[in-house]
Amino acid sequence: MASGFFLLVLLALSASRPLASDPGQLQDFCVADRTSQVFVNGFACKDPKTALVVDFFFSGLHMAGNTSNKQGSSVTAVNVAQIAGLNTLGISLARVDYAPHGQNPPHIHPRASEILTVLEGSLYVGFVTSNPENELFSKVLNKGDVFVFRQGLIHFQFNYGTSKAIAIAALSSKNPGVITIANTVFGSNPSISDDILTKAFQVDKKMVDHIQAQF
Repeated sequence: MASGFFLLVLLALSASRPLASDPGQLQDFCVADRTSQVFVNGFACKDPKTALVVDFFFSGLHMAGNTSNKQGSSVTAVNVAQIAGLNTLGISLARVDYAPHGQNPPHIHPRASEILTVLEGSLYVGFVTSNPENELFSKVLNKGDVFVFRQGLIHFQFNYGTSKAIAIAALSSKNPGVITIANTVFGSNPSISDDILTKAFQVDKKMVDHIQAQF
């Protein structure tokens, strides 16, 4: 009898697990208090009575980002760092600008899935599944097309056209985070040992040193 009771409790707990990336709402809003000394998973709430309209507002997505860089792309993020009122809501946005032949290089979002909509131009996009299959799912997107990248999977976008491209990405976290694979592996501080990288990538030390120098 007791074992049956505990089984029901475990089932209830497993069924009640939150499905969203961020906590559910217990009040109208929880504007992030970036000055709080309280350490929580995210940001503490400031007093709702002190909330201002600016806490729920951002202006700038109409402006193109600077794509004059090695990757030929620019990401304009709109997350809890830009809009304090996004705290606990589990959503954020980003505008991505691509120069001709520019790319948003292979990366992951550790805390969010992403849905990308092309506003202008064409993009070759894709993601790779986890080990051991490592299957590539890729497609060319045109204006108005939408593509989904699951949380934690390596994905990319490449503008193969001769004109600029623009996309808007919606993400399922107030703070999705980003880990760019090349920067992380070859630009870590301190550097990952050459012995590890040469064995992992099956190249010699000279090649590893050359790649690390780019970051």
